[in-house]
Order: sequence, then C-alpha cells, then structure tokens
Amino acid sequence: MLKTNRQYRGPTIKKKLQLIYQEISREISGTDQEITPPVSGRRPVWPRIAVAASVILCLSAAIFLMLHKPVQQQIARSQPSNNDLAPGGNKAILTLSTGKQIVLTGARNGKLAQQGDADITKTADGQIVYGKGDESAAAEVSYNTTSTPRGGQFQVVLADGTKVWLNAASSITYPTVFTGTDREVEITGEVYFEVAHNAAKPFRVKSNGQIVEVLGTHFNINAYKDEPVITTTLFEGSVKINKGTASALLKPGQQSLVTENNHAIKITDNVDLDQALAWKNGKFYFTNTDIEEVMRQVARWYDVDIEYEGKVPNIRLSGSCYRNLTASKALAILEYTGINFKIEGRKIIVQ
Repeated sequence: MLKTNRQYRGPTIKKKLQLIYQEISREISGTDQEITPPVSGRRPVWPRIAVAASVILCLSAAIFLMLHKPVQQQIARSQPSNNDLAPGGNKAILTLSTGKQIVLTGARNGKLAQQGDADITKTADGQIVYGKGDESAAAEVSYNTTSTPRGGQFQVVLADGTKVWLNAASSITYPTVFTGTDREVEITGEVYFEVAHNAAKPFRVKSNGQIVEVLGTHFNINAYKDEPVITTTLFEGSVKINKGTASALLKPGQQSLVTENNHAIKITDNVDLDQALAWKNGKFYFTNTDIEEVMRQVARWYDVDIEYEGKVPNIRLSGSCYRNLTASKALAILEYTGINFKIEGRKIIVQ
C-alpha cells in the first residue's frame, strides 16, 4: 500500500473507488462481469474469479492514495495498451573466458558450455549452475561474467554452491572453480548472496572499491553507480565491510552505507529487511522514498529512460507493489500521488 501526505477532502470517493475496482478486476479476470468491491467490516465475496495477489495489493495501494488526494484530481488511467511496456523477466548474458557470449534468455536446458573440467548447466527453473570442478592449485581457472540488462534478472549457482541473484542492470564476475585459500568475486549493480560456508576459504565480494568478507551468510549489496551510496544489508551470519582504511562488522538486521569517494562506513540498525530484499521477492517496496529513487527503480525494471518536465516533484512514498505489472498499471498507481506520467516509446515522462 502506497502512502503520501496528501489529504482527501471531497464527497465522491465511494464512486471513484468502485470504478477503480471494477476496471482492474475486469481486466485481470478477462470478463465484463461486475465485481463487488469489499466493504469494511464484511468478508468480500468473489464471484467465480480469483484476482491475483499482486493486483489485490496494488489495488489497495491505489485505494489508499485515492483517499489521500485532492477531490479535484481525476481518476488516474493507465496508458493505452498499444503504448505500454512489459515488466522485466529472466534475462541475462553469460560471457565465457574466451569472450564467447551465450544469451541465457530462451537458451535450452542442459549443458551450455565447459570451462576447464567444470560443466556449466542451465536448469529447468531458469538458473545456471557450475559443476564443482578440480579445486587443486594446479587446476585451470577461468573467469566468467553473468550480466543482466535493464529489465532483466537471473540466478547463478557458483562452483562452491554459493547462490547468487542478480537484479536488473547488474553483473558478477567469478572463477569457474575456486582454488587457493579464498573465494573472490566482483559485482556491479545489485546482487543478493547466499554464501556456502567454508571456514578454510573466506568469500570476498568487490564492488566500487568496497570489499565484503564472509565465511557463509546471506546478504544483499546495492552498488549501482547512479545511487548515492553502496548499501550492504545482512540477513544471516556476519560480514566485514572494508572501504579503504576503514572497516566495520555487520550483524543481522544491520545495513552499512558507503559513499564511493569517502572511506567512512555508516552502520544503520534495525533496517527494513523486507525493503532490502523486495526486488528478489518480485516487489517494489518503498519506505519514505523520494520520487527520483522510485523512478530509478522503474527505469531499470522496465528498461526505460526517465525525463522530468519542470521541477522534480518533492514527494516521498511508502508502500509496496508487485513488479509483474505492466508499466502503465504501475504508473497508474503512482499517479494517485498527483504526479502524471506519459509513456513515449522507451521513455517515461514525469509531468
């Protein structure tokens, strides 16, 4: 449910909510059958359809925002379907040590390639998995890169069993087999890790001058170049953050903030873990988030450029919405803040 600080002062809200509810319900159910919206204090009755959970949540967001906007504003409408943009999905490119690139989107399941004695396999659930391979010091080590475009996401299982999730416009470079006394990878963008425990081989993640050291743990790193800080959020275990001469230990529920040109490390306690992991769980999730950060997330997921007409709106949002909506439906929800959007090709104009 999205929130703003706007207040509703008009008498026509009931009819407007009914129109919103009917429009979204009919579109999802594929029928013109009238749907009765739920009434406060009563259990809603759904005649023969089950509306997807994502639509229920986003509809709730639209209803809340409708309750908190001036009466003179009109009901927000999605852009026409012929000028819409599909949400992102499983898209990635695997670059082998030879420079050969394999487009993973739509690639067949099974063995994709071999690096040294390690097989690279695509599984039926849409991830690539590296075989264990020879970990001796004499083993051939090759470096691969898996990268997602804007509008893409993907999952990789490294040779040591570490699971990696890539958000849109992100990448990870890693050895096809981990030899020696440590395990080191490098990332760009946003990546979530579930590191396989190995006390004899610490795991290190490099990103924009920051190094995260772990043994076995779950954490998320947001290191997009267009974000003002690198955030590392810890879910399980412990990690050590290194930036230049500074270092800090994170405990579960904490988040570190590091700027690219500053060696200081700021630690925040009791962070909203749902927000930090929302993208992996298929959601947009905002907590008092300014509109520019919101639109950066939109730009990456729908593979669009953002253009502002006039002054950037001074609005902050809190709430969540599933990412499987088309761009016009997501923008229709955001329009209840009083901001208007227009889709032109692969550009969203904020008016």
